[in-house]
Amino acid sequence: MASKKTANDKGGAQADAKANESIARQYINRYALSHQDPANQVIHYICVPLLMFSVFGLLWAIPFPYFKFLGTYNGYFNWASFAIAIAVYYYLRISPLISYTMLFVLLGFSYVIMTLLSWQTTGGPAMWLVCLIIFIPSASLLLIGNTREKTFAQYGLNIKSLPVAPVVLVYRLLKKLRINS
Repeated sequence: MASKKTANDKGGAQADAKANESIARQYINRYALSHQDPANQVIHYICVPLLMFSVFGLLWAIPFPYFKFLGTYNGYFNWASFAIAIAVYYYLRISPLISYTMLFVLLGFSYVIMTLLSWQTTGGPAMWLVCLIIFIPSASLLLIGNTREKTFAQYGLNIKSLPVAPVVLVYRLLKKLRINS
């Protein structure tokens, strides 16, 4: 009896994996339809991670209120912490592997931001200013790249594709590395 239950559990897990894969494929296919221009694709490979990093850093820079019940953990929470939680949950619904990869990417961003904050305390530029300087050209280039698309005139700026862009990049990276997503 136990072996039948195990076999059924494996079948259910495979069905869940296929359902997640189909959700990821749906997002990627919809995104790919509106991103056909080769120059725009290159712009996206460069600017999407930069835009993600800069938004993450700007969220980190927003002052977080002091909550007495957090005690000594007050310094560990900021608005970027909530962005990590929301992003991991959102990407987990699409694909667990993509979600875990995005978690590592966001942790890498956290490390770089902490390094920028350390540099700021030793007399370097403000972390939020560095992130703003990265944000403006990357967002501008993404917008310029999207205007090169034939579908831009029909659909305009599609805000819904912003959280999908990292999924597409991570999916393509995992595919190049021959890791099944």
